[in-house]
Amino acid sequence: MDPAGNLRSDIQHALQRQRLTAWQRNFLTDIHSRLEWSQGQARLSDKQWKKVIEILGRPSNVIAMPPQTVTSFPTRHRAKKSFRLPFSRAGKRLKWHIRSLAIGFLIVAAVAVGQQVFDLGREHFQSAPTAMQASQQQEFTVTDGDTVHVVGEAAGTRLVGFNTPEKFSPECEYERQQGERASARLRELVAHGTARLTKVACACAPGTEGTTKCNHRRSCGTLLVDGKDVGGILISEGLAVPFVCGRTSCPPTPRPWCKI
Repeated sequence: MDPAGNLRSDIQHALQRQRLTAWQRNFLTDIHSRLEWSQGQARLSDKQWKKVIEILGRPSNVIAMPPQTVTSFPTRHRAKKSFRLPFSRAGKRLKWHIRSLAIGFLIVAAVAVGQQVFDLGREHFQSAPTAMQASQQQEFTVTDGDTVHVVGEAAGTRLVGFNTPEKFSPECEYERQQGERASARLRELVAHGTARLTKVACACAPGTEGTTKCNHRRSCGTLLVDGKDVGGILISEGLAVPFVCGRTSCPPTPRPWCKI
C-alpha cells in the first residue's frame, strides 16, 4: 500500500541519491511507476517489499506493508492516549508518522474487503472452464519477461511453461542484464503483433489459488502473439528456459544464468 503517497515520496527522494547502484535505481523506478499508475494501490510481493525497505534503509513499521504482513496498527485515539509528546519538531514528526499509519490501516481494511470480493469472484470463475472466452480482449502491461499485469486486476499474471532471468532480485549482474533483455523483448513482441492472453489454472494445491500460498496471489496464463506462444520465442532466443509444472505443484525454479 502507499498511504497518502508517502512511499512514492520516499522512493522519489531515494532516486535523487547518487549512491544507488544501477540495479537499485532500475528497481525503485519500476516500483514508483507502478505506484503512480495505480494511485498507490499496486500490490507487491513480499520479496519486492523487502527489497524496497532494504534500499530505502527504513524500518518496516514506518512503511505500510501488504495486508498479509500487517498484524495490527494503533488507532488515532490509542496513539494519543499512549504517548504524551512535547510540542517540538520531533514530536510533530512522530505524530505525522502515527497519523500516516492510521491512514494506512484504513486503506488496508478497505483493500481486505475488496480482496474478499475479488476472491469470491475468482471462485466463481474457477467453477467455469479454465480458459477465458477467445473473444475477450484484455489490456495488460509487461512486468518482466514472464509476468504481465492485466489492467484493473490487483495482482499480476504469471505466464506458464517457461522462466526468464530475474531483473528485480537477480543472483548476479549477468542475470539482471538478461532479465532486462527478456522484458524488453516481450514488450517488443506485444507491441508489434496481435497478443492474446488466456487465463489458466495455476499449479497449486486445491483451494489456494488467489492466496499467498499460491504464486504470490498471482493468476496464471498463456500469452500468444500472432498465434505463437511467447515462451517458445524467448526460449529459442536464449532469453528463457523451459519450466513445466504438474497439476498441483512445480519443480524447483530453473535459474541457470549465474552458473554460466
